Amino acid sequence: MLVNPARVEALCQEIGEDGFPEVLEMFLSESAQVVARLQGATDPVAIAADLHFLKGSALTMGLDDLAAYCLQAEQGGRFDPAVLADLFARSRAALEGMDR
Repeated sequence: MLVNPARVEALCQEIGEDGFPEVLEMFLSESAQVVARLQGATDPVAIAADLHFLKGSALTMGLDDLAAYCLQAEQGGRFDPAVLADLFARSRAALEGMDR
């Protein structure tokens, strides 16, 4: 599931409807930077740290597929920066397109 609407709703209840746009903007900005950094990354320790950060952020925002991909890559599964970038772009579009 690209976006878990129940998690997004729970997050909105936790931070308030007025706070959600700010949290969304911060998530998208920080996550986009991480995804861009991972496109050329070669250091396994830095890659694992970035994947861990992205996984946690994705879970917070209800992006289950993105979090699952980061988890499997973080645990030694195949990591393809292009696949990550595509999944992030689709997740971002789905999240931004939600009726809020």
